[in-house]
Amino acid sequence: MLALPRTAVLLPIDMQQAFDDPAFPPRSNPDCDRNGLALLAAWRARGMPIIHVRHDSVEPGSRLRPEAPGNAFRAGFGPQGDEALVTKSVNACFIGTDLDLRLRRLGATHVVAFGITTDQCVSTTVRVGANMGWRMIVAADACACFDMPGLDGAVIPADTVQAVHLATLAAEFAAVHRTAEIVAALP
Repeated sequence: MLALPRTAVLLPIDMQQAFDDPAFPPRSNPDCDRNGLALLAAWRARGMPIIHVRHDSVEPGSRLRPEAPGNAFRAGFGPQGDEALVTKSVNACFIGTDLDLRLRRLGATHVVAFGITTDQCVSTTVRVGANMGWRMIVAADACACFDMPGLDGAVIPADTVQAVHLATLAAEFAAVHRTAEIVAALP
């Protein structure tokens, strides 16, 4: 049974408006935002630490460049009060940022990650975090993926991409739980 200490840090990853662009292919998990907001509400109600992550792309033409409208947080997902913000320009939240230092200063033991996309920034962050010694937890139903072209040109459905990446993370890098289980495990 999952039990989380007060030192568990919530890490919302790239919950940004760019991913609402209709140019993106179909997405998995229509409940991603609802579940992510439920996690934020639970952490805030308990006064537990949250470190938001925003992708500030350095790629020309990216919807996630700091000056692009898509760089903004989705409704309800930006930092509130003194909640921390880490900005990154690569997939892993630990690379080129002070995330590890911030977690250490908070006395963190567990990192609960969610966001967009499961197969890229969430997965890469969880893998790096686990390799750095953090107890990583993924909120499976607060993450989402997009349809992806396979190497043979056939489309891999977003739900399949999501399922495979969550299974891989659970096999080696993290505990994977649903939002309700995580909230029930909070002190």
